[in-house]
Amino acid sequence: MTVALCALPTLLLAAESPSAGEWPFRVFLDDQPIGDGQVYSMAARDGASVAALYASSEQPPHWNCYVTVDDVDAAAARAGELGATIVAEPFDVMTAGRSAVFTDPAGATLCLWQAGENPGAGVVNEPGAMTWTDLVTADADADAAGTFYAGLFGWEFEEVEGGRGYRVIRNGGRPNGGIMPLPPEQAGSTPPNWMPYFGHRDVDALAREVGGLGGQVHQEPFDVLAGRIAVLGDPQGAVFAVWTGPYDED
Repeated sequence: MTVALCALPTLLLAAESPSAGEWPFRVFLDDQPIGDGQVYSMAARDGASVAALYASSEQPPHWNCYVTVDDVDAAAARAGELGATIVAEPFDVMTAGRSAVFTDPAGATLCLWQAGENPGAGVVNEPGAMTWTDLVTADADADAAGTFYAGLFGWEFEEVEGGRGYRVIRNGGRPNGGIMPLPPEQAGSTPPNWMPYFGHRDVDALAREVGGLGGQVHQEPFDVLAGRIAVLGDPQGAVFAVWTGPYDED
């Protein structure tokens, strides 16, 4: 089974999609009508898809993260068997592919993607594109989360020495994301979630500039073992992280 994180990160907005000038990574937005007056906007850099955006009044603004699978119906069924709540049963996305959405036993929501004509992100692991994804969950739920995702996708986990319980997700031996356990004092105010990281040449400069773009800094830039990260929010409140450092091969 192919279980790569991720297909195409998607930003769910509460209002109309922003213009390319409001996006902090200088991308081009290609608006595609999807019926009922709605528009699905593909974000691209140098002609390659890096993310997508669309508006909905049903949920607060947030990023959806995807895992690519060979058979979305089988993966969704297995997720249910392991204790997940199926939020959206498998459905076709026109000819682009097939998707499903579930919430894991700890409460983090994740999307599944079975590629049709659209395989997902055309570029990753470079500035302006997605480079990492973390499952942010309470420390008390981290072990159970690892068990759940190992049973669903066959992922393996490696705890980082000195990383306060942080685990690297490995898919077929390759790093594929992480599990970030939160201590009780933080877990109470941070719901479980999958958080995308986007590459940037200078997260310190971006943190200084993001306020002028209408966003906010949730966590100032700080060093990690392999680079430097910051956690930001866009003008509508959707949270994401940014990364400056070396990149893994695609």
